[in-house]
Amino acid sequence: MLIAIHPKLPMRNKAITRAYYTEKLGFIDIGRVDYPGYLMLRKEDVEIHFFEFATLDPKENYGQVYIRTNAIDSLYQSLQEADVPIHPNDPLQVKPWGQKEFSLLDPDHNLLTFGESVNS
Repeated sequence: MLIAIHPKLPMRNKAITRAYYTEKLGFIDIGRVDYPGYLMLRKEDVEIHFFEFATLDPKENYGQVYIRTNAIDSLYQSLQEADVPIHPNDPLQVKPWGQKEFSLLDPDHNLLTFGESVNS
């Protein structure tokens, strides 16, 4: 029985990744042991893991994760108030597939898309 998924995304610098996700997005570091080159973060029921890829070229990074929410408007507003850049090609909008979505890029250009069903 499958019960959860925790995507693993590449990061170039653990300190920068940790700071972005904790200070800008409100995640917490859940690593009980601080392993070199690995990071585990959580916000509410969402957990994302990161592995070190020091030579990653952000312009060639295709890491992506889709995060569902039930409060898209307040999440979007809180990120704007925190001056978190929203992806210029994907501001908050209702998509043809029935999701209200927006996206952002983390420091390594992992694409985070947040969505809420407008049909619920």
